[in-house]
Amino acid sequence: MLLLAVDTATPAVTAALHDGSSVVAESSRIDARRHGELLLPAVDRVLAGAGVKLDAVTAVVAGVGPGPYTGLRVGLVTAATFGSVLGVPVYGLCTLDGLAYASGLDEPFVVATDARRKEVYWARYESARARVGEPAVDRPAEIAEQVAGLPAVGAGALLYPETFPDARAPEHVSAGALASLAAEKLAAGDGFLPPLPLYLRRPDAQVPKNYKVVTPK
Repeated sequence: MLLLAVDTATPAVTAALHDGSSVVAESSRIDARRHGELLLPAVDRVLAGAGVKLDAVTAVVAGVGPGPYTGLRVGLVTAATFGSVLGVPVYGLCTLDGLAYASGLDEPFVVATDARRKEVYWARYESARARVGEPAVDRPAEIAEQVAGLPAVGAGALLYPETFPDARAPEHVSAGALASLAAEKLAAGDGFLPPLPLYLRRPDAQVPKNYKVVTPK
């Protein structure tokens, strides 16, 4: 087994390889505006670090978000392309689940990432491997009562200390954590999400409703 994991749902552009037992190579850069430029070089680095070629990959794991429209699609389109070229399966995992897994917490807690527009993508967890309900997007003040008294991980928690006073690491998702979680799920025969984007809201870019049509004379 050699899993290639990628995630671009947050400012972390991250890739990793997992051999079924452990992470053998990982690369992450934090840059909210250069997902398209940074992801393929990150994949090249982890392949070189592991001393393997791309055709050694037996499955691809992609973080499906939630996340902003453009950045999220970079990782998913890349994962789908690799899967098609290599003829291997592509598995989807919730990005928040990757952050939860990396936290190692064995108590109820919250994961929150920055959704922009003064909102967070968030979900509650019973433990690092057990999410409660579905991810959501809300303003922090609107969920303050629901998350009161719970530790929180993720960049969104750090941005709003009044709602998440007990913010902890990790701040950003790592492909290594996604790959490790995927390896556990594969070994247990658990299901995965389809490798499709989890947006939770409409993209920021909109086609103008009242635009002037210009036709040649």
